[in-house]
Amino acid sequence: MKLRKYQQDAHAAIFKEWETVTSTLVVLPTGSGKTVLFADVIRAVQPTRALVIAHREELIWQARDKIVTMTGLECGIEMGELYVNNSLFGDVPVVISTVQTQTRRMSRFRPTDFGLLIVDESHHACADTYRNLINYYCQNPALKVLAVTATPDRADEEALGQIFETVAFDYEILDAIHDGWLVPVDQQFVHIAGLDFSAMRTTAGDLNGADLAAVMEAERNLHGVATASVEIIGKRRAIVFTASVKQAEMMSEILNRHREGMADWVCGKTDKDTRREMLERFKRGDLQVVVNCGVLTEGFDDPGVEVIVMARPTKSRALYAQMSGRSTRPLPGLVDGVETADARKEAIRTSTKPSCLIVDFVGNSGRHKLMTAADILGGNVSDEAVERAIVEVKKKGGAVRVDVALDGAEEDIQEELKRRRQAEEARKSRLVAGVRYNTKFVNPFDAMELMPVRDRGWDNGRHLSDKQKALLLKQSIDPDAMSYAQGKQVIGELFKRWNNNLCTVKQSAVLKRYGYETKNMSRTDASLLLSGLARNGWKKNEPVTTY
Repeated sequence: MKLRKYQQDAHAAIFKEWETVTSTLVVLPTGSGKTVLFADVIRAVQPTRALVIAHREELIWQARDKIVTMTGLECGIEMGELYVNNSLFGDVPVVISTVQTQTRRMSRFRPTDFGLLIVDESHHACADTYRNLINYYCQNPALKVLAVTATPDRADEEALGQIFETVAFDYEILDAIHDGWLVPVDQQFVHIAGLDFSAMRTTAGDLNGADLAAVMEAERNLHGVATASVEIIGKRRAIVFTASVKQAEMMSEILNRHREGMADWVCGKTDKDTRREMLERFKRGDLQVVVNCGVLTEGFDDPGVEVIVMARPTKSRALYAQMSGRSTRPLPGLVDGVETADARKEAIRTSTKPSCLIVDFVGNSGRHKLMTAADILGGNVSDEAVERAIVEVKKKGGAVRVDVALDGAEEDIQEELKRRRQAEEARKSRLVAGVRYNTKFVNPFDAMELMPVRDRGWDNGRHLSDKQKALLLKQSIDPDAMSYAQGKQVIGELFKRWNNNLCTVKQSAVLKRYGYETKNMSRTDASLLLSGLARNGWKKNEPVTTY
């Protein structure tokens, strides 16, 4: 299985980080192939023995199937009644185990038994069970640790930064949509008069389960959510997420009153054979809607899902990302092997699944900040752009393309910043007679037209190295005027400009003061313009020769 470009980049970044650290984190959205990535890492480190840990049975079998398919290596399962039996002819090269099993059976393995530890769905690694497990195997000084997760909660980011030393690669949902690997996301808000979350308690960072269940199980709310869902879903296949088992059962019953046989429900206690048979019917299209309570958030892959009904609001970004991620995959065979982002996006646009829809039910949220599609797509987007996009989606009503709303909000903010910069430069030009090319520091975000990245929690307390600071100072950029994440962003952009022979940040800063657009200007053209300006006494009111 050939790795996609971003997977290749992530693979290279992991090994680059391991040159200087023991543990590193990779962020890839649901549906982008995290398992494929770490299976290829396992292949690359052979004959080093690997341990993969996850927290759910579905993820264990999913990982085994993918690793066997991609590497041909034998995988042993350590879980429940299953034990890895080491033989005289050599140890099984890959062991896959649940964190719950490891907690009870770590003594069966020595820290030196493994050279690679992979932590799947590592946003759970903040829990003590994970920390204890990681610390146990990290007693081996030769161990390398790779953590993989989809979009984590912002509150979790700082905690993850305390567990894993670096973030090797961060590829967000919006990146994958822009690159044509995931389908665009539409968002629709439905107001239900009886929904009132304002008095709910917060437990472990999310709405209290009992409080939420009581509101969502209320008869009036159940019928309001179900009726709206039937109308919005239409003939599309959908997954409904609920706050309680009772809500799932009642929601399924009400949906079937509207359209006989359209829905069934499942929860954690549903018999495994019954669950398997139900999901097979759903994948075949014999069942249109699956209503579930806490079952399909992870480890369930069905690219045919077109609608996600959030009948359980949440404050957890990670949970919302997991639920919505059940619908963001394109149809099978649609984008792999297609070379360009534009071609992939066109293939998605002209398919029978050109987008997915996420339906949120809103009421009085009070002090609670409930998650939306804009929140999970905006991992690297400024908080201001996310808030503007949410307002725009709510104002328009109906299904609204979220990536378009986010991009529009960022463009508006950029335009506002540009106007403010122009006004400031005009003010300065009236105060200063001439512009000198040897200005001490330049603003790289203005000069390169960059929106500063949002600071991620895992970067808290991190600082640019002396080598990185020296590089920025050499380009007349003040490293102390930006955060660690912004410094890395600027350095990345500098290398990009050098590799593409674009004008330097210092050249751009000066030329922008004279009204030139420099975003795609070459270094040579910038030099010619600056030479012409110098010959004219740093005045643009006379013709500038650019030969």
